Amino acid sequence: MTTRGVLYIHSAPPALCPHIEWAVAGVLGVRVSLDWIRQPAAPGTWRAELSWQGEPGTAAKLASALRGWHLLRFEVTEEPSKGCEGERYSSTPTLGLFHAVTGVHGDILIPENRLRAAMLRAAQGETTLEEELNLLLGKPWDDELEPFRYAGDGAPVRWLHQVV
Repeated sequence: MTTRGVLYIHSAPPALCPHIEWAVAGVLGVRVSLDWIRQPAAPGTWRAELSWQGEPGTAAKLASALRGWHLLRFEVTEEPSKGCEGERYSSTPTLGLFHAVTGVHGDILIPENRLRAAMLRAAQGETTLEEELNLLLGKPWDDELEPFRYAGDGAPVRWLHQVV
């Protein structure tokens, strides 16, 4: 069984670009050569996109392979497949890594226990329910990444298939 997804490198320092390709190749099991273009939202950085196909769980492996580089902004999506929900990972230098489970239409699915915990923290005055829901939905990551997403409109996308 396979699924597919997209890796968005929103901004990376030039010296990190070959290391990103090696890390992605290690996960996908094929040689990776990304089409790097300048990232106008962060002068001096580069961006790239890669559509991939592989086993369910590949997005998690890609996010794990990239999460250690703190100057990197990226997102990885994985479409739902038979017996598996989809996933979305977002990472920024200031916020770290965000993970969400997604449904067949791309909506974020929040487990009921996480909602209960958010309501409890809000009821205890630790935070507001709106702040908690924004965190569960990844709003701070979306807010930080949005300028980088628009800067990438029109970028080329290449499909790679995982060797299984």
